[in-house]
Amino acid sequence: MSRYHGHMTAPLAHFAINADDLPATRSFYEAVFGWQFKAWGPPSFYQIDTGSDGEREAVTGALQHRRELVAGTRITGFECTFAVDDVDAAARRVVDGGGRILMEKTTITGVGDLIWIEDPAGNIVGAMRYDVNAQ
Repeated sequence: MSRYHGHMTAPLAHFAINADDLPATRSFYEAVFGWQFKAWGPPSFYQIDTGSDGEREAVTGALQHRRELVAGTRITGFECTFAVDDVDAAARRVVDGGGRILMEKTTITGVGDLIWIEDPAGNIVGAMRYDVNAQ
């Protein structure tokens, strides 16, 4: 990994598509990009296999029912999560950088620690410390 301003860079690790009509949205991405979907975890949640072109590693994706991380604000863009080494340090950098924490650190068993943040432009982003042993 490369360093940026004294911190390790945070690669894009996961994206989610929020949808009101999951079957129609799934069919769209299957037809347009050839993605494959499989049910995983909570109801109405699908992991997306975006494939690989042999040069680039695929980013893990998900299709899920639309949600509001900020009350009254429906998520309409892709919801991106970046991998970080330390969620607490990332949260401090968010606040210092003019953003805000939307969801305090939450541990997802077998996945890791996650926070949801809002950047100064109002974009919602996740930061996750991935850890398969998280409890």
